[in-house]
Amino acid sequence: VLLGWLSSCALLGLLACAPRPSAAYFGLTGNEPLTILPLTSEMEEAAVKAHYKVCDRLKLEKKQRRMCRRDPGVAETLMEAISMSALECQYQFRFERWNCTLEGRYRASLLKRGFKETAFLYAISSAGLTHAMAKACSAGRMERCTCDEAPDLENREAWQWGGCGDNLKYSNKFVKEFLGRKPNKDLRARVDFHNNLVGMKVIKAGVETTCKCHGVSGSCTVRTCWRQLSPFHEIGKQLKQKYETSLKVGSTTNEATGEGDISPPKKSIPGHSDQIPRTTDLVYIDDSPSFCMMSRYSPGTSGRKCYKDKNCDSICCGRGHNTQSRVVTRPCQCQVRWCCYVECKQCTQREEVYTCKD
Repeated sequence: VLLGWLSSCALLGLLACAPRPSAAYFGLTGNEPLTILPLTSEMEEAAVKAHYKVCDRLKLEKKQRRMCRRDPGVAETLMEAISMSALECQYQFRFERWNCTLEGRYRASLLKRGFKETAFLYAISSAGLTHAMAKACSAGRMERCTCDEAPDLENREAWQWGGCGDNLKYSNKFVKEFLGRKPNKDLRARVDFHNNLVGMKVIKAGVETTCKCHGVSGSCTVRTCWRQLSPFHEIGKQLKQKYETSLKVGSTTNEATGEGDISPPKKSIPGHSDQIPRTTDLVYIDDSPSFCMMSRYSPGTSGRKCYKDKNCDSICCGRGHNTQSRVVTRPCQCQVRWCCYVECKQCTQREEVYTCKD
């Protein structure tokens, strides 16, 4: 499954093995010229070896390693997906008891259980890979794909295809093959697979068509249009909402096919819905721990910074919080100067910092 390769990079928490996505990457329009540099055979051989080494370091399954090696752009895209997913997970849970802490032993223990937090990790991971792959295609960083060139737009005769759309069609195909086929019997494997697909569906639902008009005096006689994915922050926000409304499930057997199905728990549980999960719902099988104290799943919330009127009561689990006063200096009263820099004053102020008691 997808998290098999993520775990080799400390899943989503350890970013040392993957570069942070650059601002330029997210600002690509797809129209930038590609610089082609002449390569000698020695340079090409060295590049291939370096690419293979990255694929091996990710400790992929045999099929995944083969997919990684067949296109030099895949390894870089996998690394970028890890980094992007990690940053978004940490951002979405920054005010929660579990703040997407995934160092070593916490990660391994968490992934052995089917918590709702685990469901979010699978979804954000598959979404990150789908998003990164589609963008890599349109940015010209892949050998096996390029721009999205097959729009399915209404009134097609009134549109002129142009620009460089994010290639979600290729991305979906790649990620589905990378994840493998749907398991038949094991409930945990089916739940993980289901949550992977939820992440991919959120990406697909966020595709927008962007157009520019061309014509005399600004008339829109001809429109150039292309498809773009939603910003990944928006994807993370939607998945966090799905996390909040995730459903606990059990397993039943489909009498017609003999295969296992995901369904509400057999026994009604107070506080849990008996709603049949949809294909767009995140699902889980184990109730989450409190994450209040140090355990195999998290370091707890002792010493965690909180916000007095926002989340100290929740994060500190009723233990109370300490208050410290400190003096900080920050840029202030900034003005843009011609040309071309920002000039700021330095303001000193005293602020209070709140941290959870042990």
